[in-house]
Amino acid sequence: MFKIIGADGKEYGPVDTAQIRAWIQEGRVDGNTIVLAEGGAEWKPLNTFPEFGLPATPPPPPPRFAAAPGVTPQVLRTNGFAITSMIMGILSLTLCFCCYGFPCNLLGFIFSLIALSQIKQSPHIYTGRGMAITGLVLSLVSFGLAICFLLTGAMFDYANLQKFQRDFKMH
Repeated sequence: MFKIIGADGKEYGPVDTAQIRAWIQEGRVDGNTIVLAEGGAEWKPLNTFPEFGLPATPPPPPPRFAAAPGVTPQVLRTNGFAITSMIMGILSLTLCFCCYGFPCNLLGFIFSLIALSQIKQSPHIYTGRGMAITGLVLSLVSFGLAICFLLTGAMFDYANLQKFQRDFKMH
């Protein structure tokens, strides 16, 4: 007769050898099932009892991490808006010299704000905060350069306009 610790952690038995063999056939117990023989003092794996003919198998490896009961662990994903905002920020700086970075700087700014908001609301789902901040900074730098270029161009146009007016009045 034997006592068995089930997969649920509860103690079952006493049960006879025939019943344990039936459970082995059904897959309810295996070589790693912990058993106490009648009159024995030590709980042992079932595969240490030769009467069952189970091969000695190593215990299964422990799980890498345990999730809370009823909760499936989720893999973090990079936020799509964060990726897009960084790409738009890079493009806005690249295009800043030909078209003042528009519309990439505007889209990069908007996508960065959306990404940061989503990441803040769901940190257990999304990563990519660094990419969103990079996209935001690059877009803002592009806006700043565009304003500098526009102001510089306006000053030169204003100087040329005054020169044109002076030349026009002389004639």
